[in-house]
Amino acid sequence: MAWRFALLKASKDPNKIIYSDEMMSVIVDPYAKSEKHFLVVAKKDISSISSAKKEDLEILKAMDAKGREIAKAKGEGKQFKFGYHAEPSMERLHLHVISDDFNSPALKNLKHWNSFNTSFFIDSEKAIKDLEKEGKVILPSKDEINEYLKTKLKCHKCEFVPKNMPKLKTHLLTHL
Repeated sequence: MAWRFALLKASKDPNKIIYSDEMMSVIVDPYAKSEKHFLVVAKKDISSISSAKKEDLEILKAMDAKGREIAKAKGEGKQFKFGYHAEPSMERLHLHVISDDFNSPALKNLKHWNSFNTSFFIDSEKAIKDLEKEGKVILPSKDEINEYLKTKLKCHKCEFVPKNMPKLKTHLLTHL
């Protein structure tokens, strides 16, 4: 499962890094699911949002602030979502900074869509508030995660319910 660590490798590659400091690196997602999709990767060895502790609060706040700064600087006026996958496929805590156009050839299936457009996607501000109040991020249960990933397709900007991913992708172009 070396691919699980590909993000960690990419976050250390000077050819891929668009920003780096002592707490984080920022890269363009190599499998971008939108026209603009950045990953803010923690340098501290935190495997995922489920492993974040109250002592990591400043890291999450800094990652959120940097993500918003990158979105403003490189986002070309697009609207963005900032958050974490409840159950990420890649190792190392990483914040998704993703434009809400979802116009990308890499957006291919129901799971891709639902990982950003259901409660599987944990909003960055919610994660920070949870850490402040609870000392951990409150995540959905395994059953809820499975349900979120199987949720029927629905446009995130209107009430359109497509029959399949190609129809959703065609519809999304009407919102650009």
